[in-house]
Amino acid sequence: MEVALCAPRQPCCPFSVLSSVLEASSAASGSGRSAVLSLFVKFANIEEDTPSYHRRYDFFVSRFSAMCHSCHSDPEIRTEIRIAGIRGIQGVVRKTVNDELRATIWEPQHMDKIVPSLLFNMQKIEEVDSRIGPPSSPSAADKEENPAVLAENCFRELLGRATFGNMNNAVRPVFAHLDHHKLWDPNEFAVHCFKIIMYSIQAQYSHHVIQEILGHLDARKKDSPRVRAGIIQVLLEAVAIAAKGSIGPTVLEVFNTLLKHLRLSVESEANDLQGGPAGSAALNTASKDNDEKIVQNAIIQTIGFFGSNLPDYQRSEIMMFIMGKVPVFGTTTHTLDISQLGDLGTRRIQIMLLRSLLMVTSGYKAKTIVTALPGSFLDPLLSPSLMEDYELRQLVLEVMHNLMDRHDNRAKLRGIRIIPDVADLKIKREKICRQDTSFMKKNGQQLYRHIYLGCKEEDNVQKNYELLYTSLALITIELANEEVVIDLIRLAIALQDSAIINEDNLPMFHRCGIMALVAAYLNFVSQMIAVPAFCQHVTKVIEIRTMEAPYFLPEHIFRDKCMLPKSLEKHDKNLYFLTNKITESLGGSGYSVERLSVPYVPQVTDEDRLSRRKSIVDTVSIQVDILPSNIPSDDVIELSAWFLESGSVGVIPDLGGSRSILGVTAVQADLHETIMLNYVSNTEEITFEALKKAIDTSGMEEQEKEKRRLVIEKFQKAPFEEIAAQCESKANLLHDRLAQILELTIRPPPSPSGTLTVTSGHAQYQSVPVYEMKFPDLCVY
Repeated sequence: MEVALCAPRQPCCPFSVLSSVLEASSAASGSGRSAVLSLFVKFANIEEDTPSYHRRYDFFVSRFSAMCHSCHSDPEIRTEIRIAGIRGIQGVVRKTVNDELRATIWEPQHMDKIVPSLLFNMQKIEEVDSRIGPPSSPSAADKEENPAVLAENCFRELLGRATFGNMNNAVRPVFAHLDHHKLWDPNEFAVHCFKIIMYSIQAQYSHHVIQEILGHLDARKKDSPRVRAGIIQVLLEAVAIAAKGSIGPTVLEVFNTLLKHLRLSVESEANDLQGGPAGSAALNTASKDNDEKIVQNAIIQTIGFFGSNLPDYQRSEIMMFIMGKVPVFGTTTHTLDISQLGDLGTRRIQIMLLRSLLMVTSGYKAKTIVTALPGSFLDPLLSPSLMEDYELRQLVLEVMHNLMDRHDNRAKLRGIRIIPDVADLKIKREKICRQDTSFMKKNGQQLYRHIYLGCKEEDNVQKNYELLYTSLALITIELANEEVVIDLIRLAIALQDSAIINEDNLPMFHRCGIMALVAAYLNFVSQMIAVPAFCQHVTKVIEIRTMEAPYFLPEHIFRDKCMLPKSLEKHDKNLYFLTNKITESLGGSGYSVERLSVPYVPQVTDEDRLSRRKSIVDTVSIQVDILPSNIPSDDVIELSAWFLESGSVGVIPDLGGSRSILGVTAVQADLHETIMLNYVSNTEEITFEALKKAIDTSGMEEQEKEKRRLVIEKFQKAPFEEIAAQCESKANLLHDRLAQILELTIRPPPSPSGTLTVTSGHAQYQSVPVYEMKFPDLCVY
């Protein structure tokens, strides 16, 4: 028979002989099986010149697969039979390579036998290899003696022969095997298998495997969280390998599927929390919630790793795609279905999506800030920064830092502190390009506004102040010319004034935190622009604070058990950074300091309705509500109207230069105190006229002159961008209100075809006769 096997021109006879001998030797001893197997291996290695149109390998595949699953009682015989089966499958694979009709071996009925047989033997490896790179090739001795190593080598060889058309047939049996044997939890063997798959197939077919994993994840979406987490971790390993080569057209599909499963996981977690179980059921729910968090973290890691390995143009698209999914209260621009999540679930999905965005933006380096933060991305990104959730605001700031920090300076700025010598940090910076200057002219006021409002949130923690400080420092390094530096100093002084006045009734810790933030930033910016007089003033204030008010410095206020003051001394000039001193120092160095005399006021935009903040009207109404209840209602209404009139948007700086404060709130606070004192001291004789006289201590004419002077000064010295931004925001608000009114009042004209109405759930058309229609005069002849 060996002579017949050596005749390549006569393949039919030895093939049928092998089938007969193999069938007859199934009950023979091990030596008989080995002899037949050796003959088949020799047959498989024969190169044939002509194709065989009649040859089929069904019998060999079935027989060798059965041998791979041998359960013989004798371990040595069992191992020998399994090795013989694996070598037989390997011979079938090799034989089909040179056979022009080899496509038959890739049919599902054959792959459903071959692949599980190999995986069954690979599963016997006691210690699964956990290396990151491609698995090392087994030695020749291991190939001959160890069924697991031999099966793994055969599996690699099989996948290496796969082509575009039969790749899926070779991969799908792997999922079936892992499902049937419950190998997703724990998933070490599953990860090991897909590492072999990804390193064995041709690089251009990697996206096929990723698509199969995504499809299987969709099919198992109702399984336990640990099973889903195991599949996602396998996807992460596959993506990590595929990202080094060709990923193909599956980029958006990967992110869309992962975000869908992230929503499902958060929805399941929210439903369990809202159910409110008790007893042992509560323990099960807590365990399930922890498992869901494992799923969510696995999804975020996969999104981040996948996104960080994409080219810049694709990463920008993914950033926009994820940002479009983030739900914002009061808007419907997001594309993610949150109808079943509730408030708790919506907050959770917001955090998860922003964490995903943070992972994707990590390491992103754009040449210009316009490329990194286009308007279509910046506006929705800043919306969550106004929400009353400190964790959301932290994530937004961290995403902005990833995109702004183009020279890797953020690590040097970590932690809010007074830096003795900024030169020791070795800050890397370049000359501000024209595109970055245009960006700040267009979006600078928006950035200042969000930083200003973010500092005044009541739920801020130390990390929020650290991130806000880093934001100011990065803007100074990456985007600041002389105009931007002046605007940032105005912003810092406005924050100091807001902490002194405390119009938002912030706790003392937050007021001191703002003061510490301002001190740290002014110390940084004064050394960055290197103006000696400015540096001396900042250094002097910091030294005085160190001796008299250490709670105004970040090293003390953010330390545990820091002693807080009961109140802030508003008239102690030495503790505060003074506008006139800064103006004098910068003016002597050639800076245009006219704008410093106009304190910063954040522009009002339509985003305020999303932040749940109190408007000026709300503040006045609260002040009026504090008044005693027995004041006549007419007087209260007239008093409220006076407050609105005197509290129009404007700024009253202290002309003496000792401090610069928001005059509206200060005047209202002083007047309110005067009203209350007069009311308490002379309750019986008080009237509204008396109140009005008490209020009008400085004279209405002088106040009107002062207001006119401030308006003129503002339009003369305030930056054009700030004035334009405020006017534009008011115009946008007006247009929005007009659009709402028009939607309510304008109805479509009657049509002869009728109008659609719904009555008792049924749609009906009510037509209007032409002679009853009223046409415009221009249409009537």
